[in-house]
Amino acid sequence: MKTILKTTNPATLSFAEAVLKSEDIPCFIMDQHMSAVEGSIGIIPRRIMVVSEDVDDARKALADNGLKDEIYWKD
Repeated sequence: MKTILKTTNPATLSFAEAVLKSEDIPCFIMDQHMSAVEGSIGIIPRRIMVVSEDVDDARKALADNGLKDEIYWKD
């Protein structure tokens, strides 16, 4: 699996997940329950992961829906 988005913004995370689901791109959110460890202050970014084969399609879908600046480009 590859990271395609990292954010501390829950609205961005939710929107990105909805975009990927609407494109039938399975995704998994990592670090979603870290708030218990960090004290709910939101400093640890949550990551959206997709399988390697879907990375290009996922990045295109996010960019097409206004999230180009949020895309994680490092592999």
